[in-house]
Amino acid sequence: MSFDDLTEQLASVVAITVTPFDADGAVDEKSYAAIVDRMVDGGVSVVTPNGNTSEFYTLSAAETERALRVTVDTVGDRAAIVAGVGHDLDSATRAARFADRAGARGVMVHQPVHPYVSLDGWVDYHRAIAEAVPELSVVLYVRNPRIGGAQIAALADACPNVVGVKYAVPDPVRFASVARDAGLDRFTWVAGLAELSAPGYFAVGATGFTSGLATVAPQLPVQMFKALQVHEFGAAMEFWEFIRRFEELRAADESAGNVSVVKEALAQLGLCRRDVRPPASVLDEAGRSAVGVLLNSWSLL
Repeated sequence: MSFDDLTEQLASVVAITVTPFDADGAVDEKSYAAIVDRMVDGGVSVVTPNGNTSEFYTLSAAETERALRVTVDTVGDRAAIVAGVGHDLDSATRAARFADRAGARGVMVHQPVHPYVSLDGWVDYHRAIAEAVPELSVVLYVRNPRIGGAQIAALADACPNVVGVKYAVPDPVRFASVARDAGLDRFTWVAGLAELSAPGYFAVGATGFTSGLATVAPQLPVQMFKALQVHEFGAAMEFWEFIRRFEELRAADESAGNVSVVKEALAQLGLCRRDVRPPASVLDEAGRSAVGVLLNSWSLL
């Protein structure tokens, strides 16, 4: 069995797209393409459409497919595309097969949304998706602290196209243990909680990190990654401090503004509307002002 191995490419900034909407609430494909193009021009080498910052759980299957098509058309061969897939098993496998046909290099499997997740069931869910697209690389999205190295290793034993883990449990000690139990060098470990967690996770084994900030100011996460890549943690923390307030705004109130802050910044830059779909909501005037202050401090306005 052969597949398009993304191991090396994932050791980078893994940018998560936003999904702009027009005045009628439909996906604004023109704005979407312009934002993605701007990210890649800014140095981003892995683009993930249909991630959480893309408002994945509010998008229809047709909308996720169209977003992926626009991403592929816009990016071409300038960056690797890893498409988010998820929901029920049938929907996830259908989306994975579509990603293969559309030209993605891999898929990132969202955490299963189910009130009762067993460890064996978690393995079975991901195994079915990975086996449906044996020629694509598969990245696991782990947000459940119960998932350990044994489950990840067992899955990769069955499916060699499982090559990366986006680890988003807010516990670097747990991450260090899971990565070593699964195989630190067997997978590319991506810090899945964006810039604020990246230095701590890089210190114990991560080699890439996710970013929503990359849609707004791609040069900032790219520069931070370059420092982390060579373990220049002092330099990385200078970038950390520079973008800290923006990421804190996104993380406030249990990340209620995760997408809204990013879209507000893009709206102020004239790149798309600020609209988000429920259960998210646009920022209030105080939030908008806070985003504007940050953009001014970054000399973007």
